[in-house]
Amino acid sequence: MQIGDLIQRAAHFYGDAVALVDSHRQMSFRELDAATDRVGHGLLALGLKPGDRVAVLLPQTIESVVAYYALAKAGLVRVPLNARETRADHEYKIADSGARFILREEGEGADAERVVHLDALRRMEQTPHTAPCRVVRGPEDVFRLAYTGGTTGKPKAVVLTTRGELAEIAHFFVDVLPDLRRGDTMLHAAPVTHGSGAFLLPHLMRGARNLILPRFDPGEFLQVAERENATATFLVPTMISMLLDQPGAARRKLALRRLVYGAAPIAPAVLERGLEALGKVFVQIYGQAEAPMCITCLQPEDHDRLASAGRPYTFVEVRIGDEDGRELPAGEVGEVMARGDHLMKEYWRQPAETARKFTADGWLRTGDVGRFDADGFLYLVDRKNDLIISGGFNVYPREVEDVLLAHPLVAEAAVIGVPDERWGDRVHAVVSVRGAVGEAEIMQFCAERLAGFKRPRGITIWQDIPKSPVGKILRRATRDRYLEQTRGG
Repeated sequence: MQIGDLIQRAAHFYGDAVALVDSHRQMSFRELDAATDRVGHGLLALGLKPGDRVAVLLPQTIESVVAYYALAKAGLVRVPLNARETRADHEYKIADSGARFILREEGEGADAERVVHLDALRRMEQTPHTAPCRVVRGPEDVFRLAYTGGTTGKPKAVVLTTRGELAEIAHFFVDVLPDLRRGDTMLHAAPVTHGSGAFLLPHLMRGARNLILPRFDPGEFLQVAERENATATFLVPTMISMLLDQPGAARRKLALRRLVYGAAPIAPAVLERGLEALGKVFVQIYGQAEAPMCITCLQPEDHDRLASAGRPYTFVEVRIGDEDGRELPAGEVGEVMARGDHLMKEYWRQPAETARKFTADGWLRTGDVGRFDADGFLYLVDRKNDLIISGGFNVYPREVEDVLLAHPLVAEAAVIGVPDERWGDRVHAVVSVRGAVGEAEIMQFCAERLAGFKRPRGITIWQDIPKSPVGKILRRATRDRYLEQTRGG
């Protein structure tokens, strides 16, 4: 089965019912099917061939959804770009993926001839072309690329297949949205380019409506959720905290049955407030780019275990392994490992990195450290690497440190995540300097070179940063010392 077939089937089943709504217009299931056919043909007419990569940087609107499923119908590989990243970030991903075209709101610079503007997409959508667009791709062919990153180098592209996409949808139906039905409404306030977008197709397949907000505003979110009887949403913990800070949030008459959260750890205090204000509607999902959205799931009825990441999805295998990948018993701490049809196929053009990520028998090494209790609930203890998750976005210390070290007066740098109730982690930098330079100047230097979510929220200047015997900076020791000092220890 092709992903595009699901859009066509939904049109057949649900016809003129409303499928998509944004701040400018709405679109029926039949109109969505026709629009994706037309745009798919329009993209192929540009000379693109099945398997070609197309980067997407579009606003949070219906056009984004049309573009996604038009690419699927045309057999083209989507490369989503994060609007909050810098131009340099985008250029790296476009070059690394080999994207032949970029779909974006406006084009500029040297690659303008490869840009398909939003207006051009809209014109494609309105063409009189009526034939279905259906390019057949194999189950193991690349469906989309999702960029992750690492502490030791440039971001890597995760290769996700059609088989994996269908498996992820099946996992959602069984474990996350078991009561999803026609007439429901999914409220998208988080970017559809990331976690929230995974909920588009399951809702379309069930005849439910997807309502897309242009951005997240906690007051507006509550108003829309109440007025439109939203039954489900996906938020990162930072957004939940902001919602709960809204006056009268608990008095809203909300129809939410599922408030799904993930992408970052949540503070137990925030979750307790949420349960008190909104009731048992919370569903935690734990995954990573290499195992999108689906490793374990904490169901609403299990939220008395606030520190847990839940149990494995029904059709996903999860175990705790030692350094050699051997399974450890309940209670013992080791690396979280997962196996299932939804896992990435490989890292794009990086066979050595792929080999390191998988065991010989197909288990994915997540890089996270955890343990199972006797009842099969997973508890994450730490991350093997030094990834910082701030407001649902991944920040890799090496990238920030490279920018800091580009300052002529910064001698050494260690970037750490500091616990923050609202953001999960906030980015903090500890530096040593070689001259007269202040924290404000270093902050400004970073602001000019980093995306907003990657910038340090604070700078601490030390004469000596903790190092190993061979002179390697120790981030964990730096973090421990910083927290000890700030707590007055």
